[in-house]
Amino acid sequence: MTSELTFTRFAWKNLWRRRLRTLLTLCGVGMAIGAFVGLVGFSRAFEHEWMRIYSSSGTDIAVIEGTFLSTSLDESAVTKLKALSTVSQTAPMIYNVMDLTPDVNALAYGWEADSYEFESLRILSGRRFRDGQRELMLGDLLAENLKKKPGDTLEIQGSTFAIAAVYHGSSALEADAVILPLDQLQQLSSLQGKVSTIHVRLKPAPRGEAQDHYLKRAQAQIEGALPGLRAVPAAERASNNQLVRMAQASAWGTSLIALLIGILGIANTMAMSVFERTREIGVLRALGWKRWQVLILIQLEAAVLGLGGGFLGIGVGWCALHLLAILPQTASIVSASLPWPLLAEALGIAVLAGLIAGAIPAWRGAQLSPVEALRHD
Repeated sequence: MTSELTFTRFAWKNLWRRRLRTLLTLCGVGMAIGAFVGLVGFSRAFEHEWMRIYSSSGTDIAVIEGTFLSTSLDESAVTKLKALSTVSQTAPMIYNVMDLTPDVNALAYGWEADSYEFESLRILSGRRFRDGQRELMLGDLLAENLKKKPGDTLEIQGSTFAIAAVYHGSSALEADAVILPLDQLQQLSSLQGKVSTIHVRLKPAPRGEAQDHYLKRAQAQIEGALPGLRAVPAAERASNNQLVRMAQASAWGTSLIALLIGILGIANTMAMSVFERTREIGVLRALGWKRWQVLILIQLEAAVLGLGGGFLGIGVGWCALHLLAILPQTASIVSASLPWPLLAEALGIAVLAGLIAGAIPAWRGAQLSPVEALRHD
């Protein structure tokens, strides 16, 4: 019998003869990986929706403040941007999460009435709002949730707004949102003269200049004209805005806690296994097994536990995403499909967790001398 088969036979034998313990360990790891798949899958879907906003509107660069937590910059920067040779159009805007009713909150965008951002929207009924007027537009998903239509009113923070239109957005983050005139949202947010970001469309790249080089040149030109501000490419901004970062941090933080619990479960199982099999390990060592062979055997068992828990966790995570995909609050953002990179990450993390958990028990088992192990009662 080859060494590989010997490892496989011993690993399977040990896991199978303690079936209840193995099953409980697999469940623990599966719940941890399920949390990872569900939460990280949701955060990536959220990021994808932000990317759709930028791609559908044709935004090339987002101008923001250099500090991470600050969300406001001076609106006068728009005038300087329009004077730059690489800039075609600008769209200053504010976005925030606002309470629309005691039970419903939604993303609120503040745009100018002539913003190029409107090109990515399709007005289903009504008309575009006017600057300076207490009017707003509702995404079709939000309008359905609120049971509102053009001509109705909506009270936001004590101010009554007329609903000018219901629109369909290219992204769920627009379709389930409200859009107000920029000056009106500035008043509601006490940010007169301030904006969250300025979206920029660039002029076409000169003939012979690569698009990447042109984008970097435009970034440098914008940052040179506006000291203290950053010009961030749209793709990078989609993954680095505050809401996406908060979602990612929450997903990874919760997943790491769950993974730590899973690792402790595997470590406990492997430590008990080594203790119970001390005499067996002594026999193997007496028959000529090297320390590294014992170590590989125990690590193989831990890796199998991790891998099995990984497959179980993918099923749990798929169920969680499927549930989110049918809930009205998240159905427009989440897809129940699992991308291959996320599956590979989940299995890789599961196996790595098993190897980490099994490292100390494997080292202790490998250090047992044949004489001491055989004497163990």
